[in-house]
Amino acid sequence: MNQLEQAFGKKFIENKSLLRIRSFEMSGHTFKVKVPLTSEYDAILERIRIPNEEKIQEYYNELTKDLKKEKESLNAELGVIFEENDIKVQGRSMLETAKNKLITENRILEMIKLLVPEEGHTLEDITYKDVEELFPFSVQLEIIEHIGETISPSYKEIKGK
Repeated sequence: MNQLEQAFGKKFIENKSLLRIRSFEMSGHTFKVKVPLTSEYDAILERIRIPNEEKIQEYYNELTKDLKKEKESLNAELGVIFEENDIKVQGRSMLETAKNKLITENRILEMIKLLVPEEGHTLEDITYKDVEELFPFSVQLEIIEHIGETISPSYKEIKGK
């Protein structure tokens, strides 16, 4: 407990976690979001920024399995270039694509974990597969957009314009 916390008194200390809970409504449901402290948000960004290399390789293998099967019939004229550690299609790296897919999934998962579950439930152990089974990708993007706006309102929202 720091000096500022003590200055606000016992009642504040008991209820301070409620100050970090905000909400938004989407399709008739009210979602509650826990606003992360700066250190918590920095940790989230770090987990998003550094994806699991094994998972990247797994996604890469899935993305390129058909290309590898057809390697003999594919060539640079068709826009497919086989490199030592990557395959490029129309100039796009499949390895980079796999990495971006994982980073996107990690971002969605980390933002979803900021939602406050009902009593007796936790979101700490959920996986992206859980999110994907519940929400289509477009809804996932809409939810994380709402979460982002809730935890960090834009200038426009603050000014009420």
